[in-house]
Amino acid sequence: MKTKGALIREFNQPWTIEEIEIGDPQKGEVKVQMEASGMCHSDHHLVTGGIPMLGFPVLGGHEGAGVVIEVGEGVEGVAVGDHVVMSFIPSCGKCPSCQAGLRNLCDLGAGLLGGVAIADGTHRIHTTDGKPVFPMTLLGTFSPYMVVHESSVVKIDPSIPFEVACLVGCGVTTGYGSATHTAQIKPGEDVAIVGVGGVGMAALQGAVVSGARKIFVIDPVEWKRDQALKFGATHVYEDIFAAMAGIAEETQGFMAKKVIVTVGELNGADIENYMIITSKSGTCVLTAIGSMTDTNVTLNLAMLTLMQKNLQGTIFGGGNPYYDIPQLLSMYKMGKLNLDDMITRQYRLEQINDGYKDMLEGRNIRGVIRYTDEDR
Repeated sequence: MKTKGALIREFNQPWTIEEIEIGDPQKGEVKVQMEASGMCHSDHHLVTGGIPMLGFPVLGGHEGAGVVIEVGEGVEGVAVGDHVVMSFIPSCGKCPSCQAGLRNLCDLGAGLLGGVAIADGTHRIHTTDGKPVFPMTLLGTFSPYMVVHESSVVKIDPSIPFEVACLVGCGVTTGYGSATHTAQIKPGEDVAIVGVGGVGMAALQGAVVSGARKIFVIDPVEWKRDQALKFGATHVYEDIFAAMAGIAEETQGFMAKKVIVTVGELNGADIENYMIITSKSGTCVLTAIGSMTDTNVTLNLAMLTLMQKNLQGTIFGGGNPYYDIPQLLSMYKMGKLNLDDMITRQYRLEQINDGYKDMLEGRNIRGVIRYTDEDR
């Protein structure tokens, strides 16, 4: 079928809305009519080359929610009419990683940047002149329609608004899980969160729910710091150096037991600063992602050993999409998780460049693209 999508054809150029051709669902695949897509910073990494796909053009978007309109042969987990969220990491439940309980590290994820379908290794999306399109994490939610493998869709409660549901496909689940699963914050612990966009604000809520004592937020944007206080932060700082002094004073020099780094782009030169605000035997969780070509890291190895600190990476917040996505939406429905106030602005697909400009200039916690009948 013909539809449209937001593509990039080379690095450091704006998104362009172009006509594309999406194939029919094959065995194990579903076709979804998209209703909403989150605008995650990771898609901006496609633009800068920080996350390089294996070819161009690239169809962006990996946070999405919509309705199943067609299923391929052998699909059993969802049916036509089901409301679903796209999990940016597929989760088959059968591979060694999934069997070991690491559903966020499913072996199918090895092909996320390759652009070819899990079902048969071919391209499901093409330009109007027949060239293959590489969808972000095998999804491509910056289009009103998509065909994806059933291991990438999670059935949800149909009463959940689509603009809310799409956020748990990546940002909310990643941030919240960074606090609860990966950092494993315990009641009474002091926590620092560096960067409060969508992922960071979700991590902040995870720290609150986990019973953190003092929650220190570091962000250069004053408006975001003000929002963080509304979401449960106890102290806010405009930069890491102000935080070093402030956290030392508030903790009598012990620093934060858990540190979660959710900045827009991770730089190796900053790692030691994050470790300085981490306490003895504490854990610093790197949720943010840097460039795949950046291998230089500033880290005091002696202090890492002598202070018995932990430096831990995480993807998807260490969670299980088939459990965590419905669970977080259930918490939202019960008023235990504030997702409504994380949505700062909604955009049309044609406004995608405006949305990313707002994100980069610090005006959004999370922007969301909403699709309408005019997009069909």
